[in-house]
Amino acid sequence: MQVGVRREQRAGERRVAATPETVQQLTKLGLDVAVETSAGAGAGYGDAAFAAAGASVVPDLSPGSLDVLLHVRPLEPETAAGLKPGTITIGFGSPGSELPTVDALAAAGVTSFALELVPRISRAQSMDALSSQSLVSGYRAVLEAALRYPRFFPLYMTAAGTIPPARVLVLGAGVAGLQAIGTAKRLGARVSANDIRAASADEVASMGGTFIHLDLDAAAAAEGSGGYARELGQDRAQRQRALLAPHVAAADVLITTAAIPGRAAPLLVTTEMVAGMRAGSVVVDLAAESGGNVEGVIAGRDLQIPVEGGSVTLVGLQDAASAMPADASRLFAKNVANLLALMTADGTVVPDFDDEVVAGACLTHGGCVLHAATAEALEALK
Repeated sequence: MQVGVRREQRAGERRVAATPETVQQLTKLGLDVAVETSAGAGAGYGDAAFAAAGASVVPDLSPGSLDVLLHVRPLEPETAAGLKPGTITIGFGSPGSELPTVDALAAAGVTSFALELVPRISRAQSMDALSSQSLVSGYRAVLEAALRYPRFFPLYMTAAGTIPPARVLVLGAGVAGLQAIGTAKRLGARVSANDIRAASADEVASMGGTFIHLDLDAAAAAEGSGGYARELGQDRAQRQRALLAPHVAAADVLITTAAIPGRAAPLLVTTEMVAGMRAGSVVVDLAAESGGNVEGVIAGRDLQIPVEGGSVTLVGLQDAASAMPADASRLFAKNVANLLALMTADGTVVPDFDDEVVAGACLTHGGCVLHAATAEALEALK
């Protein structure tokens, strides 16, 4: 069967859905792999390396001739419509925000797998692209903050005086948040964190951070399916912001990472809370692309929020994982290859929908949208 790896079409996207290592993995399964010219250039994987690994390097992929299409970002509706019935696609689908593409995939009879939908179970950890890319994003968020923060992160004791460590506050203790905590701690900062899931306290401590306990009395309601956070009710969300305000004001660097799959990011920090921070402080919002955890954030922009004595820099981080494309691609491509391998036998890709991983990750099949929430959203749109 013919597997295609495309050049990503979204501006600024530097990742690629396969690497020479995963090409070798797929060819050993009996699959023929074609890679578009320069598909891996942005991530440091040249055409020669793909060819040496066993792939055919072609100037342009014809989507209509493929049996399997691997991609990073969601496909464009036109690309989806051009696929032949029965084609299998694997990549991020962003079903909540890419409804026209989902509709086009279903109409074309494409069997699409959205990596956001991979069940969070032990057997599927090697296919969990949300976690692998969040790890990259959490690390990058701290580096972006450190570059903008006008002081040191670590404690320095010198003959000229003592420089205190930066105080970093991380909101959201999922994979991205925990990686941010660990990275800031390694840079020498004093790190604290909060998450509405009570179970996160031990994880925060294991990364060297101090967990901030808020008296929300909502631990049971905060845990969603698959270990993700669930959005708080309006009254509890307001109370959460009020309780967080003094901790935000005391922070030199604030990194927000809270996200709810398929939903807009929850508002954690208001403009008034940012205005209460000291001049020179930095806020990095990892959820900017899905609406943002910080009021007024703009994805891809740095905003200067006036405060007494200067300003606070509000960073709407965009394409965070793509900013470290080599390792992000290495992890993402392995996630993709492992999911594809699960469905491959004797050189043929045949999804087994009795397998909970395959069934859970499937977005469209046989002309239908299988993901219930996305199907409902499409119906409401029509």
